[in-house]
Amino acid sequence: MRRVAFLLRPGWIALALVVIAFTYLCFTVLAPWQLGKNSRTTRENHQIEQSLRTAPVPLKTLLPQQISSAPDAQWCRVTATGHYLADLRVLARLRVVEGDPAFEVLEPFAVDDGPTVLVDRGYVRPEQGSHVPPIPPAPQQTVTITARLRDSEPAAQGKAPFLKDGFQQVYSINTEQVATLTRVPLAGSYLQLVEDQPGGLGVIGIPHLDAGPFLSYGIQWISFGILAPIGLGYFAYSELKARRKEKQQAPGPAGPTTVEDKIADRYGRRR
Repeated sequence: MRRVAFLLRPGWIALALVVIAFTYLCFTVLAPWQLGKNSRTTRENHQIEQSLRTAPVPLKTLLPQQISSAPDAQWCRVTATGHYLADLRVLARLRVVEGDPAFEVLEPFAVDDGPTVLVDRGYVRPEQGSHVPPIPPAPQQTVTITARLRDSEPAAQGKAPFLKDGFQQVYSINTEQVATLTRVPLAGSYLQLVEDQPGGLGVIGIPHLDAGPFLSYGIQWISFGILAPIGLGYFAYSELKARRKEKQQAPGPAGPTTVEDKIADRYGRRR
């Protein structure tokens, strides 16, 4: 009992609590966070590869109704015939395209006998800081477009839409938020135009197919979660071993060194 009593000291208890908390975070927060990123990246890369091998399909096969969305078909190329609602333009600000800031131009597109979808026409570069440059209008007549299907982005927390330079501006391409601003119902997914399309602006390319370091980071956090309690146990074992060795090497009580001392000690014990 005495050998492990030092483990109950405040310093050891605090260290053990830190190790337990760190291990808990590794397995419940840090590792799942990185592994979740890896799963999303792998899924997106698979969808991009699939879209490059597959011919465009009619939009209404994936978004048959106004309330439809198609998260499993992101990046799939689709075709749609209809017309732009050009007077309901919204700009996504603070976007980065090819390493430089940009506005992405968003306009609703009414599909013939189908849903109204949000179309990302492409990008324009800001002028004089963050001012909106002149934007060529979209065609007013009926057109057929080819685009990539995209998932609606989460609304930017704490950043409300606002009006500047005569345009409603948002911080993310969230179809529900844009529908509220334009007062036009929009499908849950939106379209991103490919090159050479009616109404197209600067073309936004597809992401590079790179799985990234997320899987290795997740494995590292799992390893840290395993090694932390092992390290604490080894440290405790080493401390116990060192204390046992110190106790064995400690000098005992001094005994008699001469014959007279030994005789006195002997007779003294008998008495």
